[in-house]
Formats: sequence, C-alpha cells, structure tokens
Amino acid sequence: MKRKYLVLFIIGLLVVDQVVKVLVKTNMSIGESIPVLGRWFQIYFIENEGAAFGMKLGGQYGKLVLSLFRIVAVTAIGFYIDHLWKKGAPKGVLLALSMVLAGAMGNIIDSAFYGIVWDYAPFLHGRVVDMFSLSFFPPVFNVADSYISVAVVWLILFHWKYFK
Repeated sequence: MKRKYLVLFIIGLLVVDQVVKVLVKTNMSIGESIPVLGRWFQIYFIENEGAAFGMKLGGQYGKLVLSLFRIVAVTAIGFYIDHLWKKGAPKGVLLALSMVLAGAMGNIIDSAFYGIVWDYAPFLHGRVVDMFSLSFFPPVFNVADSYISVAVVWLILFHWKYFK
C-alpha cells in the first residue's frame, strides 16, 4: 500500500468527522435530538470535556494534560504506522491504525480549536461534539469515536490473520 493512500484515507476520515460535527454544532442546540430509528438510534447533540464517556479530568489543568497527552499519543501512533508501513505490514493493520489515528485527531481538533472558533474556551480547552445515541449503549459518541471502536474490533477479530 502506498503511503500517500494512507494519508488520503486519514484526511478523508478527518473531513467526514469534522463535517458531521460542524453540521450538528451549527444546526442543533445542545440537548436537541432527532429520532432516526425511534428510540433505538437518535442524533442527540451534546458536548463533553473530552475524556472517554464524558468523564472530566481535574478542571482546566486536567483538560490541558488530557489534550497534551492526546497530541503525544497521536504523534506516537503516526510514527508507529510509518514504522509498520516501512516493514510492509498488512494493509488491514495499516488501515485500522489509520482509523485510530484519524479518530484521535478528530477529537483533538475539537478540543484544540472549537473553543476558539465558537468563542467559549482557549486553545486546547474546547469540548468534543458528540451526536450518536443508541438506546442499548448509554454513552453518546461521535464519528471519530466510531472510527476508533471499529478499528479496535477489526484488529481483535482479525488478529489471527495479521499477527502470526
């Protein structure tokens, strides 16, 4: 697999994530919901402080630490993907890790810039836009979270194929 295709894949995922988030943020009010499949699946607009499942991490300093940790983690994942690509890793592994990278980057963009763009918080202190609500899964999540979840399940299901 060519490196440029991985980069285009990551950029494409990021664009989809950000377009959905901006559409929700600019067309819905916080707490507003739109039923898609009755109560089973709804578009339900919330914003969270950025930790998993809306958990907070110790106020403003905790938020900054979380944001900086994410940036370090994304950088490490990017270097790891490049390392695996150079070693000729299977395409499925590269795509799955690229989905993790794109998902993490999408949520970093929210935290880094949404507070500035919508004038409510300084750099790295913004909130993450979430919008998907399933009746059988309490946390509300977003497209970026979906990328990460799908990639992890993909790697678990097919680990026998990728890792001998």
